[in-house]
Amino acid sequence: MSRASDLPVSPPVSAFDRYFEITKTGSNIPQEIRAGITTFLTMSYILFVNPQVLSSAIKIDNAFVQILMTTAIAAAFGSLVMGLIARYPFAQAPGMGLNAFFAYTVVLTQGIPWQTALGAVFISGVLFVVLSVVGARQAIVKAIPLSLKFAITAGIGAFLAFLGLKNAGIVVTNPATFVAMGRLVDPTVWVALIGLIISAVLLKRKVTGAILYGILITTVIAIISRAPVYAGGPKGALQAFPGFEGKILGIFATPIWPSGLVGQLDIGGAVGLGLISVVFTFFFVDFFDATGTLTGLAQRSGFLDANGDMPRARRTFAMDGLAAMFGAFMGSSTTTAYVESASGIGAGGRTGLTAVTVGVLFLLSMFIWPLAAAIPAAATAPALILVGAMMMEGVIHVDWEDMSEALPSFLTIILMPLTFSIANGVSLGVISYCLVKGLSGEARKVSPILYGVAALLIIRYIWLAEG
Repeated sequence: MSRASDLPVSPPVSAFDRYFEITKTGSNIPQEIRAGITTFLTMSYILFVNPQVLSSAIKIDNAFVQILMTTAIAAAFGSLVMGLIARYPFAQAPGMGLNAFFAYTVVLTQGIPWQTALGAVFISGVLFVVLSVVGARQAIVKAIPLSLKFAITAGIGAFLAFLGLKNAGIVVTNPATFVAMGRLVDPTVWVALIGLIISAVLLKRKVTGAILYGILITTVIAIISRAPVYAGGPKGALQAFPGFEGKILGIFATPIWPSGLVGQLDIGGAVGLGLISVVFTFFFVDFFDATGTLTGLAQRSGFLDANGDMPRARRTFAMDGLAAMFGAFMGSSTTTAYVESASGIGAGGRTGLTAVTVGVLFLLSMFIWPLAAAIPAAATAPALILVGAMMMEGVIHVDWEDMSEALPSFLTIILMPLTFSIANGVSLGVISYCLVKGLSGEARKVSPILYGVAALLIIRYIWLAEG
C-alpha cells in the first residue's frame, strides 16, 4: 500500500480539500467516508461492551442505556477533535482494558466510589494535555528508535489479528495450553472464515472499499443463514439475528440523555483520597497504549517523516488527553485512540475526514444503535485479522542480525498479543532496548530520555508487584 508521503501531490480543489489535505494525500472524499464507515463498524462493539463492563460498577437507573449513550458521545467527541483539530484518521472511544480496570479493580475491588474514579480519570487526562502541550510526550516518541517504532506497528498488527481470531472463535482459551483452536463447525467460526476469504479475495482483486464490503457481505450471510452469532440468547447463549422488534420503524430508538452520569465525577474526592496509584495507573496504561497506538497507526498510514517523527504530534497527543477529560465528565472511563482505526487506514483513510466520519456515525448511533447491533463480531473479526496481517510489513525494517535491535523488537511484537496489552509490549521493548544497548557497549546510541522512561517503567512494574 502506498504511503501518504510517496503519493503524487495534486492541487486542492476546495477549501475543504485544502484543510483536510485530501488531494495532497492521494485520497478523495468517498474513499475517506468509506474508511470512516469501516473503522466505525470494526469498533462499534464498544457501544455494547462498555455498558456491559461499566454497569457492573456504576449503579444508576437504566444504567446500560445511559452508559451506551455516554459511550457514543465520548467516542464522537474524541473522534471529531482528532479529525478536525489533529487532522488524522485516528478514531477514539472509551478504551477496553481501562474500562475493566475502572470497574473491577478500582470500584468493585478497592471500593472507591465510581464518581471518585471518574475524577481520577479526569486528572490523568489533564496530565496528558499538560505533557503534550509542553512537548514531553512527543519528546518521548522521538526518543524511541526507528526499529521499535516499526516493531510497535507490527505488534499492533499481531494484537489486532489475535483479537480478530479470538472474536471469531478460531482461537479459544484452554486450561492446559492457554490457547487452542476453536471448533471450525461452530457458526461464529465458519461465518468468520467465509468473511475472511471473501475480504481477502476483494483485497487481492483491489476492490475499493474491500474491507467494508467484506463486513457487510458477511453480515448479510449471518442474517440470511440464521447463524446463531449474535449475543443476547437465553442464559447468555448466542442466537440468530433477533431483528429490530420493538423499535420505531424497526431500526430507530429514541436516545436518552445520560443525566445520571454527566458531571458526576468527583475530582475533589480523587485528590482528597490521595489516589496517586490509581491516577498513575490510568495515566501510565493510557500513555503507552495511546502513544504506541498513535505512533503505530501513523507509521502504517505513512505519516512519519524520515526521522520517524509524526507531524502535528503535540496537537495529536493533546487531543488524546482532551478526549480523556471529556469522557470522564460525561461519565465514562478513559477515552483513547483505537487500534481498530487501522481497518479504516487499510480501507484507504488518510485524513481527518475519516475520523470525522467516525464521530458523526457515533452521534447517529444514539438514534439508530439497533442497526449497529446487526453487525456481529463474526463479521468484523475478518477485518481485524486482515489489517493485522497488513501491519506486519514493518518487520522487514528491523535489523534481525543485530540482537540489540532484534530482541527488543521481538518482545515488543510478541508481548502485545500474549499479554493482551499494547502498553506492555511497548514497555518491555523500551526496557530491553536500553538494557541490551547499555550493557553491550552502545549506551551512547540510546537517548537519555529513553533511559529515563525505562527507569520509570521498571519502577512502575516493581510498584505493581508490591501493591
